[in-house]
Formats: sequence, structure tokens, C-alpha cells
Amino acid sequence: MILMENRTDVMHFILLGLTSDPDLQIPLFVTFFLIYIITLVGNLGMVLLILLDSRLHTPMYFFLGNLSLVDFCYSSAVTPKVMAGLLMGDKVISYNACAAQVFFFSGFATVENYLLASMAYDRYAAVCKPLHYTTTMTTNVCTWLIISSYLISFLNASIHTGDTFSLSFCKSNVVHHFFCEIPAVMVLSCSDRYISELILVYVVTFNIFLALLVICISYMFIFITVLKMDSALGHRKAVSTCASHLTAVSIFYGTAIFMYVQPSVAHSDTDKIASVFYATVIPMLNPVVYSLRNKEVKGAFIKSLERLKSEEDEPFLICELKSLATQDKCSTTCAFEKVC
Repeated sequence: MILMENRTDVMHFILLGLTSDPDLQIPLFVTFFLIYIITLVGNLGMVLLILLDSRLHTPMYFFLGNLSLVDFCYSSAVTPKVMAGLLMGDKVISYNACAAQVFFFSGFATVENYLLASMAYDRYAAVCKPLHYTTTMTTNVCTWLIISSYLISFLNASIHTGDTFSLSFCKSNVVHHFFCEIPAVMVLSCSDRYISELILVYVVTFNIFLALLVICISYMFIFITVLKMDSALGHRKAVSTCASHLTAVSIFYGTAIFMYVQPSVAHSDTDKIASVFYATVIPMLNPVVYSLRNKEVKGAFIKSLERLKSEEDEPFLICELKSLATQDKCSTTCAFEKVC
């Protein structure tokens, strides 16, 4: 442990990482690398697919596109530094870089929190009020829900970052974590952090349970509506969709509550495992849970692949169009086949 005696400022922190066993460094690097590549391809691919396919220009996919972008961003705030530490042993992170990591990770993670609530409300409007869906989820409503999510989240991130790094660090600069997690950084302070811990717990609790309240109420009405349906097939589809969504929601909120909503800021290896889930694994799983299980997204993806294949494989055809004076149609004479 490196003690910062007689100092009230720290120029850098040392991240201990997930393990000190040298035999596990390369396997862990390969694991994080694969997770990050899947996260990058899955989430940015989903954003691109939604932008290019006009059939996906609906409120639900508007939220999904933003969710994918946020997943990529908050995973990128953590994973590259973790991989650098595992591959090159670079465990040093500057004071400013640590503060930036706290700001962007907490900001984008909170955006995801409110996006999940917005998506639950969107599903409520679609299932419970289908006849009024287009007037309920208008472009303006969706835009304001997204903008509000970002504004509230980065205001929240500013509060946490300022609160954490206003403390004096003179005990140690060794962070017992694999990235600059707020509770793990706070325990290094030699200041009285009681007020800072209360602010952290209360603000995070408010954000989490406000979003959870919206999600729970939305799904309560959805389940009530589904139970009134006569179609058994409709029941199975709704339950399957909700189960997938609620599984991911449970992992996200379960790990966040485990890490933040505690009376004490004592951390262990269990906390690191929980952090791995919501910092790296959940952003990788979200494209599958929310999008790839959706028939419209899979159809758009297959159509895009077929379009690319046809552009690469089909020969150039020279066609001559001939108008027919007596019929409202055309005949097309092609080099390889005759159409019309």
C-alpha cells in the first residue's frame, strides 16, 4: 500500500484490479476484450440498423437506439482502462482521469436507469392504450423523455463527482477496485465523509426507486391487461417479452442497489463481481435482451444482410424499358431474364 503521508492532494490513484494472480491476467484480458467487442458491435450495430431502416422509426426503437448508445458509452468509460491494466500492467490512473471516469460512468449509468423507465411506460401505452398510442407517444413526448433523462443524469453525475472529489485524500491512493467506483474512492478519504455518503445513498436511492416505481406500475397495468386477454398465444408472447425485460432490469437494479444503497461503504471481492455485471456484462446483453429477440429487428437485420449480399453478388444487368401504349404496365427486357 502506498501511503500519502502529510499530503492532502493526490496526483494519481492505483487500481488494484480484479486479481493480483499473474496467471489470470491474460485470460481475464481475453474475456474483457471479447465482451467489449461484442458490446461495441452489438450496440453500435443496433443504432445503425435503427437509423437505416425506416420501419424501425417508432418510439420503442427510438428508446432502444438511445439505450444501445448509452450502453456502449458507459462500458467504454471502464472497459478499455481495465484491459490496459490486465495486458500491460498499467494500473495507474491520474486524479483527473479518475474524476472523468466517475462522471461519465455515473452519468451514462443513470441515463440507462431512466431509459428503462421510459421504455416501460412506452410498453404500457402500447399494450394498455393501443388506440391512443400514436397520440400518447408523440415525437415531442419521446424527445422530451430522452432529453430529460440526459439532463437529470448528468446533473446527478456532476453532484456525485463534485461531492467525491471535494474530499481530501491523504490516507492512501490505492483503489481496491478495477475502476474508479465512487464508494471505492470515498473510503480513501481522510476527511469526514459521513455527509458525502448520505448524499450518495439518498441521491442514488431516489434515482433507482423513482425509475423502479415507474417500471413496476407500468408492468402491473400491462399484466392486468394481458390477463384480460382471451388469446393464450397473446399471453405467452407478453409473458416472454416481460420476462426478458424484467430479467435484465433485475440484474441492473440488483447490482446497483447492492453497491450503493448500503449504510456502509465497505467493499469486498463480491462488490467487484457485482460491478463486472453492470459495468461490462449488462451492456453486452442488452442488444440481445431488448432487440435481437424482437422479430422486427431480426427481420431488418436479415434484410440488410440480403441487401449487402445482393449488391456484392448480383451481376450488372442492362435492361431496356418499353412502354405499352394500350396497357398500364411496362415490359422489361433484361440480359438474363424477362420481367413483367
